[in-house]
Amino acid sequence: MKRSKTAALLLMSTAPLLLTACDRSESASREGLYTSVEACVAQTNDSNTCQQAFAKAQQDAVATAPRFANREECEASYGKEKCAERNDGASHSFFGPLMTGFFLSQMMRNGVAANGFNSAPAFRDSNGGWQRPATGTGGVYRGGAGTAMVPVNATPNRAVTVSRSGFGTSGSSRSFGG
Repeated sequence: MKRSKTAALLLMSTAPLLLTACDRSESASREGLYTSVEACVAQTNDSNTCQQAFAKAQQDAVATAPRFANREECEASYGKEKCAERNDGASHSFFGPLMTGFFLSQMMRNGVAANGFNSAPAFRDSNGGWQRPATGTGGVYRGGAGTAMVPVNATPNRAVTVSRSGFGTSGSSRSFGG
């Protein structure tokens, strides 16, 4: 009797997991690098999210962009007229690259955005490559203990959807736009 109760409880506790794993609804993540709010809206058809993601990325750019002691060092890494003087709020001035784009990631469920978004600032280096702040870093002076940027291989103004469906299916990737 005790063994059958344990078996019944075990089966009841795993049933929701099995049903969720076999769910046929499509879950995916839409990710993109955008150079403007307008380019984001053209790809996602979601003006509100694009505006919010851009604003959040701008705010994060001040805190997470690399910091340089002078304009010349910054322009050597990011190009002429691509850097600005900034202040950390504690009367300390430094130079940092201008944000030239933003990343937007959204979880999708059956083709509809679900549960908010993540965004991050994007910077273009002097070689034309894209960079984003590394997770958990911010405001690191270049040439110091390390850098706060990681290179990104992304095509700007193009949304990419990565499908992550139920149990036993394989992932796929779809590109939209040019």
